Amino acid sequence: MRVATIVLLALLAVVHAELWFGKGGVPRVMSLRAQVQHQQKLNDQVQAVNEQLVAEVRDLQEGLEMVEEKARTELGMIKPDEIFVQLTTTKQPPASATAGEASAATP
Repeated sequence: MRVATIVLLALLAVVHAELWFGKGGVPRVMSLRAQVQHQQKLNDQVQAVNEQLVAEVRDLQEGLEMVEEKARTELGMIKPDEIFVQLTTTKQPPASATAGEASAATP
């Protein structure tokens, strides 16, 4: 019985030593957790930069559409393969104004 107790205590000491000093021991786990936290902080920073870049790209895309619209309406610009058709209306004087002018010219 005494030998069995000593053997079991020796095995317990070996397992306990492996837990504290082995490859997958407590210090290694703590070190890995610290590395994971550091990497998570870096990932959060990079994610913020990526979101900012996505917002800038979106603004540039929408901005180009706005620039194109202003160029078309205000400057009359067209794309190379487009056909531009402009309709104009001619103002005709009212019928009473033309009759008044005709009667004023005849006296």
